[in-house]
Amino acid sequence: MLKINCQSRKTLYRTFKCFFDNPPRSQEVWQILSPKFNKKNWTYGVDGKWLKRQGVFILHRNITDKVNLYWSYWKNETYTALHTDLQELTKILEKQKPKAAVSDWKGSIVSAVSSHFGNIPHQRCLAHVVRQAKNLLPKRSPFSCTIQLRQIANDLIYLKNQQEIVGWFTKLDLWHERYNFMLKEKTIGEETKKKWWYIHGNLRRGWRLLTKDTEPFFQHVNRQLLPHSNNSLEGTFSQAVGKLHDHRGMKINQQVSFLSWYFTFSRIKTKLQLKTLWDYWKDRK
Repeated sequence: MLKINCQSRKTLYRTFKCFFDNPPRSQEVWQILSPKFNKKNWTYGVDGKWLKRQGVFILHRNITDKVNLYWSYWKNETYTALHTDLQELTKILEKQKPKAAVSDWKGSIVSAVSSHFGNIPHQRCLAHVVRQAKNLLPKRSPFSCTIQLRQIANDLIYLKNQQEIVGWFTKLDLWHERYNFMLKEKTIGEETKKKWWYIHGNLRRGWRLLTKDTEPFFQHVNRQLLPHSNNSLEGTFSQAVGKLHDHRGMKINQQVSFLSWYFTFSRIKTKLQLKTLWDYWKDRK
């Protein structure tokens, strides 16, 4: 743009400063560009993107209709932040509440979804589970037990029916019968603060990840509208962050403004909607 318009950086900064200083809020976007719900039974998704560890940008999305519903910026991804967001979102949604939800299963998210949407099916993102398991269970481990458990974890994302799920749990049981002793091996500390610790700590963590509270893994089975992962939201964030990286050097408040504008424009489908947004923003500014 510098070369095309023959304008200096200062001129461009002055031109776009008003947009950075006055990004539209989610509530305002709802008033002028209300999203359409094509299906009554829709799935809710939520995820957060950390911005240089200075705060988190939270996005709430209708995964079924592929519509970004609400977004906000907080210093931390806490229950208070999610509770505040969902309070506003439920007011806006009124009777159009979701029939299911999917998330990465952070405690704050689970509690907030349960508080505001009730006892709806809540799928734990299997992509997150498999990724975490692979980090704990390295591919080139010298232990066959680690490699086998990694393979079992990798199969989790491909299970489609109850028969396959039963087979997966059978593999876990067989693994445990064979390698249970590895989970119990300890080291006795000499002249150390800790008296003892488990030798294979990551193996134990991987095992607990796959065996503790497994019911949320399979909420998507027999529910057509409920995906097994949060990839829809992650893909949306990846596109937004890709645009953000094209404009490196922005301060944190500018990054938040940029993302707010980005998700606002994701609602615009026609020139008339663009004009409506422009007219509203000029009067508001």
